[in-house]
Amino acid sequence: MFVPMVPSAKLFTLLTSLTLIISFSIAQTSFRPKALVLPINKDTSSSTIQYTTQIKQRTPLVQINLTLDLGGGYFWVNCEKGYVSSTSKPVLCASSQCSLFNSHSCSDQNICGHSPTNTVTGVSTFGDIHSDIVSVQSTNGNYSGRFVSVPNFLFICGSNVVQKGLAKGVKGIAGLGRTKVSFPSQFSSAFSFKNKFAICLGTSNGVLFFGDGPYLLNFDESKVLIFTPLLTNPVSTAPSSFLGEKSVEYFIGVKSIRISDKNVNLNTTLLSIDKNGFGGTKISTVNPYTILETSIYKAVSDAFVKTLGVSTVTPVAPFGTCFDTHSISSSRIGPDVPSIDLVLQNDVVWNIIGANSMVSIYDKNVICLGFVDAGSDFAKDSQVGFVVGGSKPMTSIIIGAHQLENNLLQFDLATSRLGFRSLFLEHDNCGNFNFTSSI
Repeated sequence: MFVPMVPSAKLFTLLTSLTLIISFSIAQTSFRPKALVLPINKDTSSSTIQYTTQIKQRTPLVQINLTLDLGGGYFWVNCEKGYVSSTSKPVLCASSQCSLFNSHSCSDQNICGHSPTNTVTGVSTFGDIHSDIVSVQSTNGNYSGRFVSVPNFLFICGSNVVQKGLAKGVKGIAGLGRTKVSFPSQFSSAFSFKNKFAICLGTSNGVLFFGDGPYLLNFDESKVLIFTPLLTNPVSTAPSSFLGEKSVEYFIGVKSIRISDKNVNLNTTLLSIDKNGFGGTKISTVNPYTILETSIYKAVSDAFVKTLGVSTVTPVAPFGTCFDTHSISSSRIGPDVPSIDLVLQNDVVWNIIGANSMVSIYDKNVICLGFVDAGSDFAKDSQVGFVVGGSKPMTSIIIGAHQLENNLLQFDLATSRLGFRSLFLEHDNCGNFNFTSSI
């Protein structure tokens, strides 16, 4: 059990009559933002590609680097070493705050507990739930503004064990999933704006908005979004969960896959989520590349190679379909290859263009189809709740981060819909948000 260091008087002085989830007061100002913004950085220094952000937390405020997990249900930070704050407070068992976590654990000190999970490595431990001040930048959608604070932002205390495997300097994970204690839900509750967020992963830098648009990059990209329903998997696909829990990750309804406007012949029953939670398509930021169930991967790969009309070369792991770099020409939207199109539930199409479908291995003069076979060792070792029993994939398609880069995705939790748009098609990119100006 890891408990942040606080003065003993403050540690045990809690308002037992507390009924609010998060205090709606804003520290030192009456300014109420309409939206918030966080920077995103792509970290390639560790063994796995991770997308990170920074917030300020504690008293006095300290910058905390966090790995982003689109489907993560909560925010956890390592409290085992160096967590010092005069405003940190434990969440008591049977409190309204504890109930938000659906916690099944209570310590001898009557502190509510939960399991912080490293969704990059699959490691999970136990930690106490606390609240502390968090400070982030506001935005009008055009540029970043003044910092605002949430006094009682909820988080789980992690440890050195669960932190291992995160990018250098990262102290925890910021979950953006469909829970009452994820970043989007806590921020929208604190500032009374719409429970929606937009994420834009860049090839180096990106941006994360909480609240409604505008989302100004080169221009307001919220005006060109295409929408499709978000689906709920009745069974959790997380590495750690309790029996009967539904998934808090983001699923969409893929009906078919086309390559250069021709349908790929595949087992479409795999595209639906069955009563046991198997099948379907989810979106992930902790998986660096899209993972396809083996028969889907083979069908897509075979159709792609046939349509491209270029000979393959010896593949480079984790990929299974590669080509000589000199055999593929370039275009404004990346390598000049056939588009891979996901036909979605309401007949809208997610176009995966060359910049998102291909990965260059420069030191080997090879360029590969950036999709991974779920039966490969890479997929089996990814430890993100994908492989059950070491063989059968629980989710048929996981759209990975490379396929998301320079796509703006808006998740509207109130209406349960996803808005999306490739910024390559708009002559824009995710690194164009203005973090230098202020409101």
